[in-house]
Amino acid sequence: MIVRVSQTGPVDAKFEAPPSKSYTHRALIAGALASGRTRIERPLRAADTELTARGLEVLGVQLEWLPGEIAVAGCGGSFPAPGEVTIDCGNSGTTLRLLTSAALLSQHPVVLTGSPRMLERPVGPLAGALRALGGDVAFVGEPGYPPIRISGRLRGGRTAIDGSISSQFVSSILMAAPYAEEDVELTLPATPASRSYLDVTADVMLRFGAHIERQGYDRFRVESGRAYRGRDYRVEGDYSSASYLFAVAAVCGGRVAVTGLNPTSVQGDRRFLDALEAMGCSVAAGTDAVTVERTGDLKGIEIDMSSSPDTVQTLAAVAATAGSPTTITGTAHLQYKESDRVGVTADTLRRMGAGVEVTEDSLTITPAPLHGVAVDPHDDHRTAMAFAVLGLAVGGMAIRDPECVEKSFPGFWEALYGEGLL
Repeated sequence: MIVRVSQTGPVDAKFEAPPSKSYTHRALIAGALASGRTRIERPLRAADTELTARGLEVLGVQLEWLPGEIAVAGCGGSFPAPGEVTIDCGNSGTTLRLLTSAALLSQHPVVLTGSPRMLERPVGPLAGALRALGGDVAFVGEPGYPPIRISGRLRGGRTAIDGSISSQFVSSILMAAPYAEEDVELTLPATPASRSYLDVTADVMLRFGAHIERQGYDRFRVESGRAYRGRDYRVEGDYSSASYLFAVAAVCGGRVAVTGLNPTSVQGDRRFLDALEAMGCSVAAGTDAVTVERTGDLKGIEIDMSSSPDTVQTLAAVAATAGSPTTITGTAHLQYKESDRVGVTADTLRRMGAGVEVTEDSLTITPAPLHGVAVDPHDDHRTAMAFAVLGLAVGGMAIRDPECVEKSFPGFWEALYGEGLL
């Protein structure tokens, strides 16, 4: 299947942000470990979150998807898996990483595996930290990469963990830490990638009753025995997904309003709005919507997006339509995502006519006359959506395998169709 994207003029559109994928993953795990029942309101039902839900069911947790909510029967910190089990995490790195530490709370060994691309995504730093905290972690295939077999127990204690590849290594241990036999203290010797997601993790943990002490992003301490309690929990809107909608206004001109977002959210991808404002858009946050409007020309900027990784490609697409170059730094860890996002983005923009320079930790886009091309997203949802948006400004774009957006934003194409953009 191919989605063809034609050029469109100034827009005046209104969308509803889908629920946050990051919050849904974490609420599922906290609810599964909690004592009592949890009702997760307005969860994101997408390919990634369904993989986490299925993984929890393999571990013995009872949960039910209902209209507009998920009902979760908590296991009280001890997964009742019937024996050794295998969890297929597909292409969801969040599922595999967050469930790796939680697997130490199973009564039996757990093997975590996934797609061919997943088996290329490193987990060595997480495995090393878990061993220091009492776990037994065995690599079934290549050392440092999935599949991995988890056994032993989560004793707790102190350890250091390198989160420079992914902050999910840190989030994984934090989510399981309330059920360790003693307090868990993590020291981060290097600045973690995507550090704002640690704020999301801490937010969910606190709301479910855990106790965390922290010194910025350098040190975290989680108190043992302060377990999660089942509760009603509502998932906020997703700024990562909303970035594509805001970007429509930036590349096409006109105005886009997005409802369902928390204006004080700790989500790092909220910074995408700051980038658009610096480029020349106006941004207004009201009581019911955040609105982006562009009436003049865009200008290039220099910006560090290390804490907003999921909007780097969206920003690169916008930058290609600006009047001067844009340099995005903090991109090194994007090679470990569903695809090598910097490499794919650079290649596609060059084929469209833009100038692109890549370094180990930066991406510079020099605007030039653009033309549409066929885009192979390499099974990466964010690539497909970012270049679909750019196609609205350029025209002649063909997005292959459009169903890959099911991973995080199942209603993406329908949202654009609904506003007459496709």
